[in-house]
Amino acid sequence: MSDGVRTGQTESAASGWQHLTFPGKTANQFAYLPVDGRIAMGVRSSSAVSMLRKTVNIEPAQLAGLRFSWKVPSLIEGADLGQREKGDSPVRLVLAFDGDRSRLSQRDHMLSELARTLTGEEMPYATLMYVWSNHHVPGTVLKNSRTERIRKWVLESGPDSLNRWLDYERDIRADFLAAFGEEPGRLIAVGIMTDTDNTRSNTQAWYGPVMLGTAGR
Repeated sequence: MSDGVRTGQTESAASGWQHLTFPGKTANQFAYLPVDGRIAMGVRSSSAVSMLRKTVNIEPAQLAGLRFSWKVPSLIEGADLGQREKGDSPVRLVLAFDGDRSRLSQRDHMLSELARTLTGEEMPYATLMYVWSNHHVPGTVLKNSRTERIRKWVLESGPDSLNRWLDYERDIRADFLAAFGEEPGRLIAVGIMTDTDNTRSNTQAWYGPVMLGTAGR
């Protein structure tokens, strides 16, 4: 990302961001470029899915506001975030959290071990995603069909806000509590992700800088 994640200080351009790909999946094409006079990361996705991710380390007591923006020119035809086989979105802002892994269900422990085998990393204790849906009402929280530990928070729905920059400011702790019904653990990563692999479609989008505040700053 252009300005990196800001956690109380400015970081150098693209500092610490990594392109995370998934086994057996075509990767997106990401490129840094100015759009409408803004700093932006552009993405093109063709039957693909991958993520730009940055590792962070923010304790629960330090969690504060999150600011980000995106611009989407069109919806993904046939996508439905409520259905496993159609669950694509032109934009996602992804927050990954640590937590008490002894509380994971047996199924989630198995999924975490599978993730470790395939990618070399355990599945996060909890993941909160902000997404754009074709039809779900904004404010809807959708559960992942494979695991209870991934929740998708619908920020935008339908075509009314296409083709313009949308700016957001969210309270991470309040949103996590509303989505999961428990207090968040340590924030360990933030990412941007576009996916078209399920619908076998094409899309593009632009993301602005992601800025994380910390308590007292």
